Amino acid sequence: MAGSTARGDGLARAALVRLVRDEGRRVLATLVRLTGDLQLAEDAVQDATVRALESWPRDGVPAEPRAWLTLTARRRAIDLIRREGARDGKEAGTVVPPEPSTPEPPEVLRDDLLRLVFTCCHPSLAVETQVALALRTLCGLTTAEVARALLVPEATMNKRLTRAKQKIARAAIPYRVPEDHELPDRLRGVVATVYLLFNEGYAATAGDDPLRPALVDEAVRLTRLLRELMPGEPSVLGLLALELLQDSRRDARYDRDGLPVLLADQDRGRWRHGLVEEGVVLVGEGLRRSPGRPDPYVVQAAIAACHALAPSYPDTDWSAVLSWYDVLLSVQDTAVVRLNRAVAVGEQQGPGAGLAEVEAVTGLEEYALWHAARAELLARLARTDEARAAYAAALALPQNTAQHAHLRERLHALDGISPPGPAPGS
Repeated sequence: MAGSTARGDGLARAALVRLVRDEGRRVLATLVRLTGDLQLAEDAVQDATVRALESWPRDGVPAEPRAWLTLTARRRAIDLIRREGARDGKEAGTVVPPEPSTPEPPEVLRDDLLRLVFTCCHPSLAVETQVALALRTLCGLTTAEVARALLVPEATMNKRLTRAKQKIARAAIPYRVPEDHELPDRLRGVVATVYLLFNEGYAATAGDDPLRPALVDEAVRLTRLLRELMPGEPSVLGLLALELLQDSRRDARYDRDGLPVLLADQDRGRWRHGLVEEGVVLVGEGLRRSPGRPDPYVVQAAIAACHALAPSYPDTDWSAVLSWYDVLLSVQDTAVVRLNRAVAVGEQQGPGAGLAEVEAVTGLEEYALWHAARAELLARLARTDEARAAYAAALALPQNTAQHAHLRERLHALDGISPPGPAPGS
């Protein structure tokens, strides 16, 4: 009984931490707008987060958690401003205003999180730095999660983020709503940020939660706002289509034990076909608006549509999938795209051809899914010892708990408990 109670307490604590983390992202965005100071806002929100985790288990979660966090963080920011003013011998004005008495104008960029994603994506910063800063600061991902999302070592990412904040401070880059004419120059970083936010929610790179619905929903919400702002932009259309097509499988991607269900084994009757229909329409619109040069997000959405429209896994048009991957490589030649294409080759041309393609991909030695894909193909070729070693290599790398359990299950299957199936994909 005591063990059961401890587990229950642990689950409740984990749920509380997730709530504070998810709400804290929006609170931070609001505080940055109100103060114009990133570091001050981060300090204030951190203090509010600590107080929430101390008081909510005792007093109960408030009816409006975000409002509680915002008010607490606002008061802490005022305290910090006044303390700094007193230390410098200056009069500290009320930089953080009191609760507004009238509602703010309803405009798209009034949304604080989207506003500050645009702000972080300042053209004076390299795109990869823009994306890293926005993911870490405004989307609530840890430095380790950002590093895994961008496939760089955590130490490297930590240095990159520190340099970015120093550059913002030295150059006095303002935290403000960009003017309309500035938006297109920042769109690339903004779309990349929302894309990676969605990915972290769709398939978490670490932790006990393989799916983080709050991040997925937030990414979709932000993309819909982007579409309102730039209705004809192909990358926005493609990103929204991709998100909807991928998220349409949410209810079928994990079994009752929380283990991943491979695409080949998913119950397609549980897919949300309304999202599929909306996504396919958006793919068509995106293709019409990018006739000269394919947009990477539109092409990825077209690949997702091939899977979404297939009545069953064996009916997947792998020739079309491979053709779209070839198009994608022409505009986005990355190791991860090549890995995904190699998996498709294995489905169309057999495991031998797929393995050759996987092993030709370089630079993913620290990427668990590269080893997992290789292991699956080796298993299908009955090269059991090599498959076992590849699974072991995948298990030694960072991944979420559910994916780790799934790979262990596949490893055990090599001993004859169950036959190996197709390459990973959910």
